[in-house]
Amino acid sequence: MTTTRHAPAAHRPAAPARSRAPRAALPVVLSTFLALSVLALLTWPARETLFENVAGGAAGSSLAGVAGLVADKGLLVLLAVTAGLVLFTWLRDRPRFGLLAAAGVGTVAAYATSEIVKLLVTEERPCRALDVDTVLACPAPGDWSWPSNHATIAGALALACVLVVPRIWPVVVPVALAVAGARVAAGVHYVHDVASGLALGVVVTCLVALAVRAGGQRLMRRSTSRRSPAVRRTTGR
Repeated sequence: MTTTRHAPAAHRPAAPARSRAPRAALPVVLSTFLALSVLALLTWPARETLFENVAGGAAGSSLAGVAGLVADKGLLVLLAVTAGLVLFTWLRDRPRFGLLAAAGVGTVAAYATSEIVKLLVTEERPCRALDVDTVLACPAPGDWSWPSNHATIAGALALACVLVVPRIWPVVVPVALAVAGARVAAGVHYVHDVASGLALGVVVTCLVALAVRAGGQRLMRRSTSRRSPAVRRTTGR
């Protein structure tokens, strides 16, 4: 009786998993960016009237305290949710952690972009340009209005969370919108400031996250292909 010995199968490192979720989100992100951009353009001609009605009305209402709290501290909610996702993905799902890290780079890029645009445009704050009582004190001169940094960061953080865990959108999207709206109600931004900030945060974070993630995947594939010859020599193939 003869026996046949089969050569051991060569061990080939598994290629990194590639999720379609981030790319699938791109059409939604671009649609959101377009809608927010249109909103900013439509509200710009009536910016002063809108500000006087919203901020002036909030300053003398029972909602003044809520508007001020959300405008000043609302971002902490999004930061807490993001931090929770960082911990969870680090412990349970490293590929998603990598995507969240890429979105973090996008968030920093979105904030930096908003700061550069502010310095180029130098739009005065409405609380300084108009004689309206406001909930929050007006920022110092030179702290420009368009686009809103708070809205940019809110949009960026919400997008980062949704990219990693899409079903979390009913939590983070309303919070981001509330932060943006509260910045107007509290008297420190026009409506077009916060609409533009949300649009900027969403689109820059998404595009940068996709680019960083794609670059990381290419590096991993190159590293895997460089190890393959050594694996073949070890197995005799």
